[in-house]
Amino acid sequence: MKLSNIGTSMACLLAASCVFSAQAQTAATAAEATAMVKKGVAFIKANGKDKGHAEISNKKGQFNDRDLYLVVYGLDGVVLAHGANEKMIGKNLIDLRDVDGKEFVKERVEMAKSKGTFWQDYKFTNPTTKKIEPKSMYCEKLDNAAVCGGIYK
Repeated sequence: MKLSNIGTSMACLLAASCVFSAQAQTAATAAEATAMVKKGVAFIKANGKDKGHAEISNKKGQFNDRDLYLVVYGLDGVVLAHGANEKMIGKNLIDLRDVDGKEFVKERVEMAKSKGTFWQDYKFTNPTTKKIEPKSMYCEKLDNAAVCGGIYK
């Protein structure tokens, strides 16, 4: 009986570690977010804003991978492209706040104007878990816009 319990316990531990490992592999990394933003910037430069914004907003396109997607904000706070929610395109979100009251779009626009390239922390709904989670967003200024992609922590 005792060997059976040990075997069952080991199987449960292995299964739990496999589940945890699979979940960890599904979340994007900071390096992947940085690379995707750089790829998005290069795509817009090579193909123009219209085609670039359309591709970024395509949920099945090259700029949407697991919980990682790109967004493009004009420096006035207007969403120009959104990889997770096309209903946001054209909306001015400058006054949008996260659950802690942080005006993250306003901060993002100001950081784009002053720094050009940066990481920003705030809280946002993870599209894969549907839960509000801490998020870090990597952004690069491109002309009068910021191209961003983030990771959930």
